[in-house]
Amino acid sequence: MIKAIVNGDQPFVVDTDTLPFTSNGQPVKWSGVALPNGNHSIILDGRSYVAQVIKVDRDTKTVTIMIDQQEYAVVVEEPIDQLLAEMGMKNALTHKVNDLKAAMPGLVLKVLVEPGQAIKKGDPVLILEAMKMENVFKAAADAVVKEVRVKERTAVEKGEVLVILE
Repeated sequence: MIKAIVNGDQPFVVDTDTLPFTSNGQPVKWSGVALPNGNHSIILDGRSYVAQVIKVDRDTKTVTIMIDQQEYAVVVEEPIDQLLAEMGMKNALTHKVNDLKAAMPGLVLKVLVEPGQAIKKGDPVLILEAMKMENVFKAAADAVVKEVRVKERTAVEKGEVLVILE
């Protein structure tokens, strides 16, 4: 069973293990097909809809779709999410943003961020020279730079915290 919350309203439970599928215990007649332009054609209880997927955020398990010029944010809770919530561990599967640490001793060549700056996963954060090679440290997840603990042209040791992220 999957729990879905649309636009922050009351959740509804979809059971895809039975035929026909049910929503909050009521049978639902529907069919859907992907269209060549990337949209989806859906027939639900005899009515036809065209749905366009606007955005998929895998970290928050949110899908934003557009149907009839109306945008819907759908948060999906899978069985594992529901079990973790029941156990009081709701955020156990979320990605923790880790501080950036030196993987090896080296020299900080360039700091590419500043405190308060929002960064995205994969954005370059700083360049460290180690063993005559330049190593670009990139953000492992979306975050905000809380503090930069190093200055350019300074030596750092292995394991030293270079940038604190939140």
